[in-house]
Order: sequence, then structure tokens, then C-alpha cells
Amino acid sequence: MPDSFKILIACGGTGGHLFPGIAVGEALRARGHEVMLLISQKKVDAEASAKYSHLRFETVPAVAKPPTLSPKMLPFLWKTWGSMRLCKGIIRDFKADAVLGMGGFTSLPPVYAGHKLGLKTFIHDSNARPGRANVLTSRFCTQVFLGLDAAKSFFPQRETVTTGTPVRPEIIHLPERDKAAAMFGLDPDKTTILVTGGSQGARRLNELSAEAAGKLPPDTQVLHIAGAQDFERVSEIAKGREHHKVLGFCDQMPSAYAIADLVIARSGASSLTEIAISGHPSILVPYPYAADDHQTANAEVFSNAGAAKLVQERDLDAEKLASLATSILQDLPTYKRMAKAARDLAIPDAAERVCAAIEATLQK
Repeated sequence: MPDSFKILIACGGTGGHLFPGIAVGEALRARGHEVMLLISQKKVDAEASAKYSHLRFETVPAVAKPPTLSPKMLPFLWKTWGSMRLCKGIIRDFKADAVLGMGGFTSLPPVYAGHKLGLKTFIHDSNARPGRANVLTSRFCTQVFLGLDAAKSFFPQRETVTTGTPVRPEIIHLPERDKAAAMFGLDPDKTTILVTGGSQGARRLNELSAEAAGKLPPDTQVLHIAGAQDFERVSEIAKGREHHKVLGFCDQMPSAYAIADLVIARSGASSLTEIAISGHPSILVPYPYAADDHQTANAEVFSNAGAAKLVQERDLDAEKLASLATSILQDLPTYKRMAKAARDLAIPDAAERVCAAIEATLQK
């Protein structure tokens, strides 16, 4: 068997699937393997594929699952079948040795197609409470890779490997604080709170954070990534505040983490992975409508470890958020304990662990 393999990675649809897939793709290439990344036709995928032009991308239609009893279920099944046939052709043309899905229903057609073609197949789940799509897809997998140990019990019939969630190398090696501050027009000597709602934005969290920013001590500044849809509204709330920098989109997250002292965020798995690797205490406000409330399960892992304060959106107001952020930043022993706990949760070599597990399986 050759030492070099061809690996197809299905990773489109959201930043939470896409960027870990890119991280694994880059690690596999560095180890001498050939990689193709399957992405959707969504804007987030198109922008990323343009930025990582050294990687090979192919697009397939995104197929979002409707509610089980919805009249849209029949068209969904038909589109999924069509996507599986398309993926079979792509896999054959690429002459893939294995298929890795990074999660969500966009991973099901290529993983199933690879399974039917007799290839080794893998799925990666980043969450403490896996999505139903990944549990279903795992039936057709040789191995399941986990971002968090807490997810192991959801895959009793499959061999699991806790790899951590892969992140791009630039998140692991952050730029200097002064350079990061200059990029955003911020003061490197001021305490900085980073607010981020994830790649989709977060309307209520944005509103609470923007209002809380007006109640912070004068030596505290805020870098607020509001999302494109909420940019104008948040900018209006922050109007006239020199210490409150609002962005619609940020393609320089390493610099954002480099300037941050505290992070206020939703609790999607990829965001939490980046927060852990950058070693920041955080205030986590789970998205209340996430599937199976998986964001609360993710946040509980960090909260139970002492790395974060978990607050449900329904229990939060601007005054409470400002007070909680200030108390963490001004209590140095607590701040240091939380930062250490965050770093202890980090698995910076997750992409390498995924690569090693795939290689070991293919070499058997």
C-alpha cells in the first residue's frame, strides 16, 4: 500500500464545519497526501475557498434537512439521493482512498457514497452533544472522531477517537498584541473584550453586548464582530464611543484573539476551540435555538472546567453582562485560573491527530 493517499473531505455549509476541514486538509497536504475539499455553494464557502486557493475545492448542492413530517421531506430525500450519485462520480474521478465528513447533513451524501464504494470513511463531530445527522452518518463510518470526550456515549456502536477539533495554524500562532491592535485601530495597553456571535452573527447577544459596552470602566475597549446582517444596527448603538469598534465581518480572527483579554461569545464548537487555544477566559451565552440545545452542552464543558461563565440568554441583561465582564477582568486570581483552565482544554494538534488516525486505518 502506498504511503501517500487521496483523501476527500466534506466540510461545507457553515464556518464550524468548513474551517476544521481546511485545517485537516492543510495538515494532510503537509504530510504528503492529496486532498480534495467538498463544499457547498454558500457564500461562506466561496469566500474561504478563494482565500485558500492552494487547496482543491469542488462544490456540491447544499441539502438542508426539513422537519421530519414536513411536506418538504420528499424533495429533500430526492435531492439527497441526487447528491449521493454526484458524490460517487466525484469520488471515482478523484480516485479517493478515504472520505472524511466534518459534520452536518452535507457530510451524509459523500460519506455514504464512499461507504458504498468500499472506501474507509470517517466523520468528525465537534460538539458535546452530537447532531442527529452525524449519528446517522456514523452508521456508514469506519471511525468517528470527536472534539470532546463528552460525545463518546452517543456512538456506542462505533470506534471513536477523541482528536479535539482542528483549527487553522494561524489560530495556534497568534500575532503580537501591538500589531493586532494597530490592525483594528485599538489601544494595545487597554483591556480588551472581544464579542463574537460566530459566522452567522447573533442578534440578541449583539444587542446586549452593545448596551453593556456603554457600562464598562473607561479603561476597557470592545472589539465587536456583529455579523454583516447586524452591523448597521450595532454600529448605531455604539455611535460616538471611541472605545467600541464594530465590524460586520472579520477575516483576521488571529489578530482579534491576540488583542483580546476576555471573550463574550455563543458556544459553537469551533469558537470554543479557538477560545481554548488562545487561552482566554470567556462568558458564554448559548444560542437558545441550537439543535438539541448542543451549545449549552458545549458551554457546560467549559463552565464545569472553570474556563468560562455560562449564562443563558433569558437570564441576561446589559447591566448583568457588564458587571460579570468587569468582575472577571478585575479579579486577577480568578482571571488567571480561568485562562489556565481554558488552555488545559485545548488540543492544538487536533488536525495532526485526525491525520494520524486516518493514516493508521488506511495502512492496516
